[in-house]
Amino acid sequence: MSEFRKKMIESEIMKLFNKSYYTLRDPELKGHMVNTNYVKLAKDKSYVDVYVSALDGDMEKIVKKLNKAQGFFRKIIAENIRMFKVPEVRFHIDQGLQASVKVHKLLDSIEYSDENKDEQDDKSDE
Repeated sequence: MSEFRKKMIESEIMKLFNKSYYTLRDPELKGHMVNTNYVKLAKDKSYVDVYVSALDGDMEKIVKKLNKAQGFFRKIIAENIRMFKVPEVRFHIDQGLQASVKVHKLLDSIEYSDENKDEQDDKSDE
């Protein structure tokens, strides 16, 4: 399979999944803003790893519920993408969003510390 075709399939799966989260009937997933951030299709197309994030709710619980609904997502792939073999879907927590929030908090604390240091230096000069 060409790299271009693989990237196109990954992109299409991401679009389909982002649209389909709102059609899930699970009451525990209703109201959560789930987003697919990254999709990785195996070279042999036997499985697809989907990395998701949500702004609200317990991510481990959300991923567990999504993994239980694998059949629903495989059906969506089968109906919308012409493939010889429909891949097994595996959901994972995307650590990128949480890491960026952590870095942002660290940067804010550094800026705050620098402001305090400047104020202390000004007071010591007087």
